[in-house]
Amino acid sequence: MFAFLAEHRQALFPAEMFADMYPSSNGRPSMPPQVLAAAVVLQTLHGLSDVDTVAELRCDLRWKAACGLGLHDTAFDPSLVTYFRRRLARSKRPNRIFEAVREVIAATGVLKGRQRRALDSTVLDDAVATQDTVTQLIAAIRRVMRQVPGAAQVAAACCTAHDYADPGKPRIAWNDEQARAVLVNALVTDAIRLLAGLPEQPLDEQAATAVGLLALVAGQDVEPAEDSDGRDGRWRIAQRTVPDRVISTVDAESRHVHKTRSHRQDGFKAHLAVEPETGLFTVVALRPGSGAAHHEAALAADLLAEEDDAVEVFGDAAYSTGTCRQTLTSAGHRLVIKPAPLRPAVPGGFDLDDFAIDTTAGTVTCPAGHAAAFTGNTDKKRATFGRLCEGCPMRHRCITAKNGRVVRSRPNHDLQAAARRQAATDLDWQAGYRRWRPPVERAVAWLAARGNRRLRYIGTIKNNPWLHTRAAALNPRTLINLGLTRTDSTWTLTSELS
Repeated sequence: MFAFLAEHRQALFPAEMFADMYPSSNGRPSMPPQVLAAAVVLQTLHGLSDVDTVAELRCDLRWKAACGLGLHDTAFDPSLVTYFRRRLARSKRPNRIFEAVREVIAATGVLKGRQRRALDSTVLDDAVATQDTVTQLIAAIRRVMRQVPGAAQVAAACCTAHDYADPGKPRIAWNDEQARAVLVNALVTDAIRLLAGLPEQPLDEQAATAVGLLALVAGQDVEPAEDSDGRDGRWRIAQRTVPDRVISTVDAESRHVHKTRSHRQDGFKAHLAVEPETGLFTVVALRPGSGAAHHEAALAADLLAEEDDAVEVFGDAAYSTGTCRQTLTSAGHRLVIKPAPLRPAVPGGFDLDDFAIDTTAGTVTCPAGHAAAFTGNTDKKRATFGRLCEGCPMRHRCITAKNGRVVRSRPNHDLQAAARRQAATDLDWQAGYRRWRPPVERAVAWLAARGNRRLRYIGTIKNNPWLHTRAAALNPRTLINLGLTRTDSTWTLTSELS
């Protein structure tokens, strides 16, 4: 990789590629952006901090050659790397390094004729500590006091639950449940008073975000409570978790992520589309770790949007929703996506595929031969068997509820049922899934190697370009193994995959 950048850095990252990031009114950059681009690629590839990156540039001849520095050059201040990355993240093309590498991939023709794409996601841990309800409330109130004009005076007059100038946590007996309840009630009351007392005025982006965040954290974890004598007006920790819950006021986009029912991480999801034969990343995207809009199935079409032709799509059960299948099938793609397993109401008993569902007629027939009609809206149809289950000899294999079996039909039921039948009976489908789905796991391992499971930055604006740069650093490594070279201004490969 060092030798490749030393020889082809100028062709890969020409000066005009970064012209919009350095307008002429700001003067010439103190360090050519091509040098910084090469340094950022190597930094991301090796998982180094800005300080360590500059240290390598000062001491390692490989880094000097790759970035175009002379033997006696002392590199530059680490802040230049920070400024370059910030300019890149906030530019109109924050993923231009990834796009430049993708142009090289297209020029080599390595993906020509390879019409398979494996989709997957992986959790990347956030760069901040998860905060509890008390810590979030105090941090959000402090943020409003700092960033909203006049908020500090309002807080001094009405916020009495805690000394918000004190950097520590409130001094209470934390093992006393009643003391914790009193503190939570007082902090929520302070937040409501502060929001209600803020002067009416136009707010800039930072101040508006601070006010919105305080309103959010003040209500997401609490609910109204009543005193023993029936008086209300108090607040308590709610016995539930709201969807898309904010877990830190430092990084408000970080989320609790459940990859399995028992395993939870805090952070973001990296979504990937990989060509499984070569292991090349074709598309990557970083999104908050939870929320329907950021689910794997919701992003599948976006990951394949830039494909010129229909492809064969490989994915696990996270991509098996009816809506996702309908969208990808309508686009002409052939799906090799593992169906989500059905869970029978009785262990070992009948599941949904044991019922004959006629979506055209709107009826369902159970294994015992009883028929019922669907009712309800298009999204959530249900058929209730009720008394038909009384005395049925197959009831013990079907349902334990005393009111009988209820069958629910979701949109695109026929598409889902056909997919389950194909996965269970089609030997070619099974062989293809076993052959081409696992390589994406290797790509995920490459992405998270060298300590890159934990993100270094806050928010998607900074971390999404980092993910693209990481993929842009890994793709050339794969191409170099295939003999990537540049001859007469043309990118070529000297070897082919067997």
